[in-house]
Amino acid sequence: MAEDKKRIFSGMQPSGLITLGNYLGALNNWTKLQDDYDCLYCIVDMHAITVRQDPAKLRKQARDLLTQYLAVGLDPEKNIIYYQSHVPQHAELGWILNCYTYMGELNRMTQFKDKSAKHADNINAGLYTYPVLMAADILLYQTDLVPVGEDQRQHLEITRDIAARFNGVYSDTFKIPEAYIGKVGARIMALQEPTKKMSKSDENKNNTIALMDEPAVILNKFKRAMTDSDNQVRFGEDKPGISNLLGIYCAVTGVSPAEAEREFANTGYGNFKMAVGEAVVAKLEPIQQRVKELEANKDYLDSVIKNGAEKAGRIAEKTLSKVQKKVGFPSKIR
Repeated sequence: MAEDKKRIFSGMQPSGLITLGNYLGALNNWTKLQDDYDCLYCIVDMHAITVRQDPAKLRKQARDLLTQYLAVGLDPEKNIIYYQSHVPQHAELGWILNCYTYMGELNRMTQFKDKSAKHADNINAGLYTYPVLMAADILLYQTDLVPVGEDQRQHLEITRDIAARFNGVYSDTFKIPEAYIGKVGARIMALQEPTKKMSKSDENKNNTIALMDEPAVILNKFKRAMTDSDNQVRFGEDKPGISNLLGIYCAVTGVSPAEAEREFANTGYGNFKMAVGEAVVAKLEPIQQRVKELEANKDYLDSVIKNGAEKAGRIAEKTLSKVQKKVGFPSKIR
């Protein structure tokens, strides 16, 4: 990886289906970073097991996610794309950083409180120390920049605090990562509950468009999308459903909000929703075709997985070795 480029780290959990919201809000933007930054894009399968997973399903979803990373345009020659569980340095650094993280810091994590409420029958230690493993993910690679949404800002702050604390004790060891503030990806809301964000963990599948949904399924979901009663296609705080559909249309077609409003000024809601659905189908069709091509090329996918883990491991080991020496672990006999 180029030494003069800043390094970006990001990842997604292989739980649930990747949605149109994930694509327009994150993945599509990642493809625009790969020429200007050194990027590591991880499938964070170790984080996924804080919630009980079906093992076979998790393995399939991890491979599906990596395949979709490639299908949307992430180039494995320009980016390091890998499974978190294939780079054991994540777990090793995570344990060390646990010993430099305070209980009070973890008690303040709002996501732990939210997930504990949702999974009251499985409030495990991994869920509690999740932010420390996330800190290890980032700090292992001497990351400069981390693309974060509002729900992850607290995790980046604790990462910075842990890194600064360790550096204060042992001298400079970790780069202190900054939030990456680039072009804001489209914020896509749930189709039937447009006041909440589209989420791959949503139990109501009519709320979400999955990246691999068939065209007929996509059109049917848009037909059912929530609108309102005044039959005007325009943006407005009083029109969350229509505003969301217009936002989706603008994101997949590239037209401006003003152009979209003019285009549908005299269009009924039924025809408008169909037009949005058809635009989404047209946007996702080449990605879906590319996924099928990649799935048919098992050897290529396996090579991407193997090479990605090896590249990530080499960078991670440099940081981990430095940390192990500083905390006093015996040197390995080579």
